[in-house]
Amino acid sequence: MKAKIVGTGSYLPEQILTNHDLEKMVETSDEWIVTRTGMKERRIAKTDEYTSNMGYEAALKAIQAAGISVDAIDMILFATITPDYIFPSTACLLQTMLKAPRAAAFDIQAACSGYLYGISVAKAYVESGIYGTILVVASEKLSSIINYKDRNTCVLFGDGAAACVVQGSGKGLEIKDVRLGADGEQAALLILPAGGSRCPPTQETVLCEQHYLKMEGKEVFKHAVRKMEMAARECLDRLGMQEQEISWLIPHQANMRIIEALAKRFQVEKEKVFLTIHKYGNTSASSLGIALDELLRGGKLVSGENLLLAAFGAGLTWGASILTYE
Repeated sequence: MKAKIVGTGSYLPEQILTNHDLEKMVETSDEWIVTRTGMKERRIAKTDEYTSNMGYEAALKAIQAAGISVDAIDMILFATITPDYIFPSTACLLQTMLKAPRAAAFDIQAACSGYLYGISVAKAYVESGIYGTILVVASEKLSSIINYKDRNTCVLFGDGAAACVVQGSGKGLEIKDVRLGADGEQAALLILPAGGSRCPPTQETVLCEQHYLKMEGKEVFKHAVRKMEMAARECLDRLGMQEQEISWLIPHQANMRIIEALAKRFQVEKEKVFLTIHKYGNTSASSLGIALDELLRGGKLVSGENLLLAAFGAGLTWGASILTYE
């Protein structure tokens, strides 16, 4: 049995935050942001719009695209670093919203690598025969943990959601291989300092702005390209494939310079590197899924083409996957 992505969906909030809007909020400029990141705008969720209901909207589209009923879902995997609550899981909230009481449900926390971690778990469950139909959702409301006084981080992130249905039969994208990695020694490079058991919320943590994302951008950059390339080459080696067989590169949409550096290492033509970074910025776990959904719905894929997905995020975590389109 071969696990396949048989339906995808995505959701973006209506509100657009442009670089020119950010110029009024923090000391920055459109030229500075575009030159260093490739981003022009990003989407921001409404106050009453949450990680769970953005994921719900993406999930409905994926379920429809897969041509299945909600009753067919055996398991819900929800990748996020911005859950509605620390507990219960956002997957359980989504289960109720979808009215899928027979589905098992749990969250995955692998930051920007969350979508890849999610489809790897789904692939294992499907190919082992334990479950037949799995809904993978990645959704983030990063605007809830961003300090809009910090120009080094506030220009990078946006909100959005993606979803896919993984089964062992039907047409779609066969998940040929997934390789994952992590390095906890570098955890401090990208972190939300307060709110957990190590640093519970207090008046002091709030005043010290410890509930906002903190990032050492230059250090993260050093690791990102190397780790994504390593995971991608592991996939190719395990499948006995050559890099020339890669038809499309779908990278995590974190920074244009990282994307360009990765594309050069695999000699992928510019028009075959699928980008959403200019429109949505970095939406963490949902980044890959949103891009994959847009590529599929754009009708550009040809049967037999191979897609290379690669991501890198906090943890540190990283991963790569090769999908083949049927």
